[in-house]
Amino acid sequence: MTSVLTGPPRAEPRHRASGPGRSGSPKWITPAVLLLLAGTAVLYFWNLTASGYGNSFYAAAVQAGTQNWKAWLFGSLDSGNSITVDKPPAAMWVAVGFARVFGFSSFAVLAPQAVMGVASVGTLYATVKRTSGPVAGLFAGATLALTPVAALMFRFDNPDALLVLLLVTGACCTVRAIEKAGPKWLVFAGVAIGFGFLTKMLQAFLVLPAFALAYLIAANTSLGKRLLHLAAATVAVLVSAGWFVALVEIWPASSRPYIGGSANDSLLELALGYNGLGRIFGGDGNAGGGMGGGGGFGGSAGITRLFNSSWGGEISWLLPAALIGLGAGLWFTRRAPRTDRTRVALVLWGGWLLVTGIVFSYMSGTVHPYYSVALAPAIAALVAVSGRALWLGRANLSARVVLAAMVAVTAIWDYILLDRSPDYLPWLKFVLVAVGLLTATGIAVGLHEFRRAATVLLAAAVLTLGLGSAAYAVTTASRPHTGSIPASGPSSTSMGGNMGGTPPTGSGQAPGGSAPTGAGRAAGGAQGGESSTELTTLLSQTTTKWAAAAGSSQTAAELELASGKAVIAIGGWSGTDNSPTLAQFKAYVAAGEVKYYLAGGMGGGGTGGTDSSSSAIQQWVEANFSSITVGGSTVYVLTS
Repeated sequence: MTSVLTGPPRAEPRHRASGPGRSGSPKWITPAVLLLLAGTAVLYFWNLTASGYGNSFYAAAVQAGTQNWKAWLFGSLDSGNSITVDKPPAAMWVAVGFARVFGFSSFAVLAPQAVMGVASVGTLYATVKRTSGPVAGLFAGATLALTPVAALMFRFDNPDALLVLLLVTGACCTVRAIEKAGPKWLVFAGVAIGFGFLTKMLQAFLVLPAFALAYLIAANTSLGKRLLHLAAATVAVLVSAGWFVALVEIWPASSRPYIGGSANDSLLELALGYNGLGRIFGGDGNAGGGMGGGGGFGGSAGITRLFNSSWGGEISWLLPAALIGLGAGLWFTRRAPRTDRTRVALVLWGGWLLVTGIVFSYMSGTVHPYYSVALAPAIAALVAVSGRALWLGRANLSARVVLAAMVAVTAIWDYILLDRSPDYLPWLKFVLVAVGLLTATGIAVGLHEFRRAATVLLAAAVLTLGLGSAAYAVTTASRPHTGSIPASGPSSTSMGGNMGGTPPTGSGQAPGGSAPTGAGRAAGGAQGGESSTELTTLLSQTTTKWAAAAGSSQTAAELELASGKAVIAIGGWSGTDNSPTLAQFKAYVAAGEVKYYLAGGMGGGGTGGTDSSSSAIQQWVEANFSSITVGGSTVYVLTS
């Protein structure tokens, strides 16, 4: 850092923005980068298929996309194109492409996420390296790889893996744009964020203020040109996000699936309502109070949410250190030139962390702790950038004190997090706090003046900053995860909807041989994640457009995965979507397009009401058709 944090003559030199192993980088950097990527791949791919299909809701959409191109385009939950999942389809586009090449399987569903995890780590390394050198880049990449929630979501088939990769790619393009002071790379950043919108909608836009501010501050060109370049990037965001929204709006609704989660079959309304303002303020199909904002999924809304028992073990291991490093770094670089690379990195990653973190903290609608994976790159980069700069300025007492505070606070906070699971490696918390406090003391008093002590101090600091998180990450990767709300750490559980996705064999057992924890009832008696052999056989023998209709999206998804046939999910995920209407369902039955109706259940969110289309359809079926019992499920026969 400039002025206060001026390093001694032996400090690490400024590195050029070149690839690893080229001029300006030590020879050992290339092997180290390859080792980082290989280690990340082992962590994310090891025993990957133990989780079966992970989240069967999204896995069924991947299966549907391999069976029907329109289902692939729109992200349909079924190959008959009755309704889409409640997210835009970009993540399904990637997974379906993988499954069409390698064949649909548990591995084909989960492997793309692992690939995107390795790519995210590599991209973060390259981005941090451009502003802070290869050593900081390596630390940032390794920190991201070993963040527990990253080890969870890069092995799971929710859309978050693709979102993180696109956000980090956007950050990388923004840094390149600042270096070039030109619009090309900034437009590329806009395209990445636009496709992030097509992955998880408005969440992708939370990083835009940080990217824009960093470019506006540091690009080495006139203010007018900087504003014009940002305008071009804004157009790129709108075009890359808006083309699909426009496609959905102009496509005849009668020949495409209903947009799941929307109130009026509109993707734009889905973005602004259920997946937008509804997530922040509650309503629009989002659980509030006890479910979202009051402690059901993510704990009570407030500034401490990211540190609570639900979120803390997922993401907060280095969050205190990142905030200390950000604050100190911005203060120490306050008089630096406008184009100072360290400060621009702090602005970019710090803005990302603060805006996204505050939104997550105060959301009153549905919020899940695994969303915090979007914070992992920013935390990793901030600790790496600020830690490196403080170490280079260690000749200055103020720099040493701040660096010591980062290490000490991390040791103490890691102790608190580990103490929340007292039976998990009980010795680790004592080792971490002892080593951390001793290291912090050594840094503060200046033991680095002794040449060998400097190496020991640096190694101990890295160990303190990373060991607790790494232990949780490895434990997370060693366990299967299924359901709609996966969690990391030693007490990993699955919650929500299916609560335990269907294993690829359809055996009715969760991976590893034990029944899914808290599996819900579905299909009139069939266990969620345990489709009966009789029912699966019955559906697999159908030749109609849809084998069946069910009042639960999770039941529909699991039966699709087990039978390979399309099943209508009446009411969508929440059970409140007006799809299909009673009139539409009557038309399907009259045309002989749906064979069976499965009684019982409502949407994955369990919020369907008595006035929903699901309820109306069930009443009509019960009044007009006879039922049989198949594998413990009540099944109505709709065709002769």
